[in-house]
Amino acid sequence: MPNQNPLLSLGFRPFFLAAGVIGCLSLLAWLAMLHGLLPINLRFVGSAWHAHEMLYGYTLAVIAGFLLTAVRNWTGQETASGAELAGLVLLWLIARALPWLALPVWGDALLAAAFPLALAWSMRKPLWNGPNPVNRVFLLILGGMTVATAWSHLSAAGAVPAGLLDADGLMLGLVLITLLIVSGRVLPFFTKAAINDAEPKSYQWLEVTTFVAAGAWLAADLISPWLMLKAIAALAFALSLLARFAGWHDRRAWRIPILAVLYAGALWLIVGLILDAGAELGLLAPNVALHALTAGAIGVFTLGMMVRVTLGHTGRAMASSPSMTAAFVAINLAALIRVAFPLLWPAQYNSWMLLSGLLWSGAFAAFLVVIGPMLLAPRVDGRPI
Repeated sequence: MPNQNPLLSLGFRPFFLAAGVIGCLSLLAWLAMLHGLLPINLRFVGSAWHAHEMLYGYTLAVIAGFLLTAVRNWTGQETASGAELAGLVLLWLIARALPWLALPVWGDALLAAAFPLALAWSMRKPLWNGPNPVNRVFLLILGGMTVATAWSHLSAAGAVPAGLLDADGLMLGLVLITLLIVSGRVLPFFTKAAINDAEPKSYQWLEVTTFVAAGAWLAADLISPWLMLKAIAALAFALSLLARFAGWHDRRAWRIPILAVLYAGALWLIVGLILDAGAELGLLAPNVALHALTAGAIGVFTLGMMVRVTLGHTGRAMASSPSMTAAFVAINLAALIRVAFPLLWPAQYNSWMLLSGLLWSGAFAAFLVVIGPMLLAPRVDGRPI
């Protein structure tokens, strides 16, 4: 593909760029809404627009970019590029505008769901026919995300019965399961690649246990009326993840920023689940656990993965620049301040939200400045993609 626009040559390029932009700007917009500088969205009221854009905008863009790139590597078969990739990006952009448009509710929901559905359709052949049947699970995950996306719009408009399905809870659970799959594949491999004599250990029985625990946690969260059962499921999930993490961990990883950020994201997931159990038992506010899972686990891990994938697929050395290392620190501080500081000093809640939001946006601004040009330019080693 020598004449193809680099931006449309492989999925990580436009979708990581889109994720960087919305990761930075949507948080700034949300802070402006909180301070009365921008109007609150009338379809997704209160904090719902912020949650919606973080899950269905930012996170789904990262997943799209990663899968369109990784599936090509895993299967040896082509994924969307050129006009097809541009079409997927356009569907994602349309979905970002929908909360601000007064469209008929069912049309709104169908247009929003078109992106994850089209993403799944575009990868159906390599995922289904590839050498590893386990990869087919991503079609199921994207199908669930399609349902969650449509339902979130229908629920916001009051077009479906309240409480029938927690669309954001379903979406969050599917995102975390995606993170489980990806971390299980990359963290042991990256650890061994970065540290010569490292011996990360993965156990089949523990992998199965972890995914059973994840499914039980998601099912309990969505349908169980018993708070104690939800708390037990969250703790069981956290313990299985802790055992998994211990098998991979090498303390030397913390000296390598581009690896340390992924380990930090994995730790945030464990912390978030423990806090989730506490929230189910009424020991702390639910939004504390929610932000540990979202700003912490998802935000930290995805930023690290976007940097790593970009460096690798643009022919560069696998090392973060000082600016990106600072961004990794900033996004972890943003999560820590958002989760812990309101518990310790609740009187300054608004100040902590502002500081956390600015650190988050700053991390993604650094990503756009440092990594953005790499996404727009050809590979430095002369390879076509």
